[in-house]
Amino acid sequence: MAKANPRKTNRSSPVAGPVPRAIPVAGNSEEYRQYQQVVETVRTRANFGLEDLQGQLVRQPPEFVVKVVNELASQGWLIRELGGDWKSARYRWNMDRGEFDLDRWLGRNSQGFRIAETPPHDRPRERLLKMGAENLMTSELLAILIRAGRAGESAVQAGVKLANQYADKLDRLPAASPAELKATSSVVATTAYCQIMAGIELGRRIAELALSPGERVRIGSADDAIQFCETHFRRLVMDGSKEEFHVVTLDTKHCVIDTHQVSVGILDASLVHPREVFHVAIKDSASAILLVHNHPSGDPTPSREDWQVTARLQAAGQQLGIEVLDHIVLGAFRSVSMGQGRD
Repeated sequence: MAKANPRKTNRSSPVAGPVPRAIPVAGNSEEYRQYQQVVETVRTRANFGLEDLQGQLVRQPPEFVVKVVNELASQGWLIRELGGDWKSARYRWNMDRGEFDLDRWLGRNSQGFRIAETPPHDRPRERLLKMGAENLMTSELLAILIRAGRAGESAVQAGVKLANQYADKLDRLPAASPAELKATSSVVATTAYCQIMAGIELGRRIAELALSPGERVRIGSADDAIQFCETHFRRLVMDGSKEEFHVVTLDTKHCVIDTHQVSVGILDASLVHPREVFHVAIKDSASAILLVHNHPSGDPTPSREDWQVTARLQAAGQQLGIEVLDHIVLGAFRSVSMGQGRD
């Protein structure tokens, strides 16, 4: 009997390395075809919003369209751009991400894949060593922290699930409970949860120390103050769950001396007393101070209490000869300077 001819594939672009075995099965599935329609539509749009895309894909469930867009964004294929209102986000294709292989992407995302079936150059750890951590997708970074999967689900699949779940709210990941992460992926049990949280905390501490003690940062304008506060107090911007009030002490040239936490809780006069604020200023021999606090709601618009506390501290500073240079309110996507008559 003659041997049957091997089946030929008809792909629009070549696939480097062995193809995960799940692809032929996925190609026949309804889910595969749904993914394909959404991704192909996305690739024809130079710039789009979710409502625009959902309107074009009327036969697809709106939540499924959002899910696919979140997957593409979390993996770096789409760039999310914010307008004046963060809810009015728009997306565009990331032309610097490299060549997009539609067949491979569909096979992985609609059906899943095992690391052992993936070419070595596509595995997260190998990609990190070759390209650097900064060039990895969020899902790949999570997969490295998760380390090991279990029967039926790999660490990479678990990483994709978590990246999709927190695509538009990655700042909430540090506050997630073990039960919340395990509900997203059963792979994220106690060990994987601890590894993820340890990685987040280590990154947070490194970010806070990014400005070395020997580097003298000068606050010469409201923009300088905002930039310093958003960098130094990044933890409050990313995952602050409570209001925290901090004081930045400055020398005669308005260079940063040190930072101090004064209170945790809803900002009011009882929590932020001039005694505590100016005690640290006098201790540092500061000639001026910068007030900083965050709004966990994400909206940095100063409240009535914010203005009252600022006015009280400014008056106390005048009595002591220590200038309150500015008061910065940190929000989720922007920060506000309460300084008067400043840039």
